[in-house]
Amino acid sequence: MLESSSFRHVLVGATGMLLFLLCAPVQSQDLSQTLNVNPTDYDNFAVSQAQDLKHHARPANTSAAKEARPTELSNLHSASPNSNGQEPSEKHIRFPGDLQYHGGPVVESTVQHLIFVNLAKSTSCHTVATCWGNPFGFLQDLGNSDFIHVVDQYTGGGNGLYTVSQTIVNVNYPTSSHPFTDHDMLVIAHAVATFFGTGYNHLYHIFLVPGQDECFNSTFTVCYSPDNLKSFAFCAYHGSVTFQDIGHVLYSVEPFQDVEGCSSRPGTPNGQLADSTNNVLSHETFETITDPDGDAWWNSLDNGLFGQEIGDECSFLLFTSTAVFFDPSDVTLNGTKYVAQPEYNNHHHACTTTP
Repeated sequence: MLESSSFRHVLVGATGMLLFLLCAPVQSQDLSQTLNVNPTDYDNFAVSQAQDLKHHARPANTSAAKEARPTELSNLHSASPNSNGQEPSEKHIRFPGDLQYHGGPVVESTVQHLIFVNLAKSTSCHTVATCWGNPFGFLQDLGNSDFIHVVDQYTGGGNGLYTVSQTIVNVNYPTSSHPFTDHDMLVIAHAVATFFGTGYNHLYHIFLVPGQDECFNSTFTVCYSPDNLKSFAFCAYHGSVTFQDIGHVLYSVEPFQDVEGCSSRPGTPNGQLADSTNNVLSHETFETITDPDGDAWWNSLDNGLFGQEIGDECSFLLFTSTAVFFDPSDVTLNGTKYVAQPEYNNHHHACTTTP
């Protein structure tokens, strides 16, 4: 029988070694603690009762992504295109890329939590660094850079508002012959959010190891699936959900990005593996901040950009003779060189990496 307490997995973990806190440095990441989590039957039950599930995917550079309907990649923006939106910024001038505000909440400040699923089970990942680079350091530098202040025009602005938890979270989760689905991601998000907290002041990034496919649902038709090109339609996505017991949760799903269809161009400052991770993580972070639930800042004009968010309009590509790569910009964040795609800036009516 399921226990009624939403903290069942925390209590069991504290006494039965399903959940423990280790205060020690981790794999050269600038972190102070590691948290190991085993989701339970209660987390699965909580997901079955969840409401208001929203998601918005970043399309992969694949044929499946081109063929997918917009509603298959996002259920955030259900309104019909219109030609109204905000008033033009200058009289008699319209800027087709400008985002419109639709009245919903934005993320004014948040702490970001990094969750790594089945790292201990992976045959290709021995540390966070070997499969993702240093996403913790990237997010920390992003939060202390000028680049993050592109969102000030949409959220109100300020310094030190987007921080990173000092705890790295490892989740042990059952695997099967089928891809994970968003249901599995929600089970993981519920388990971890029960421990850290919910609402717009927490954002959970869920990282998947190389070779782990993930789909929106059990039909397995719209997926991150580099081994199955017919369904390989997205690289990552951000979403939100309301659980009846613990409340509203924001999350992103970050599959392994250094694959054809999702990777950044070669020759980047931290290597293709790390900067492919950073580029897509940046995209999902900016979009979560400015449009967490699909009713804040996005383009609702009938101009070919309907439904696009702050990152979608600026996701540039590089075509070579052998492959197509994302083509992010060179940026220096808090003194460290990275690449990350620019974000749409209403003030400049352009894609920029500065306010």
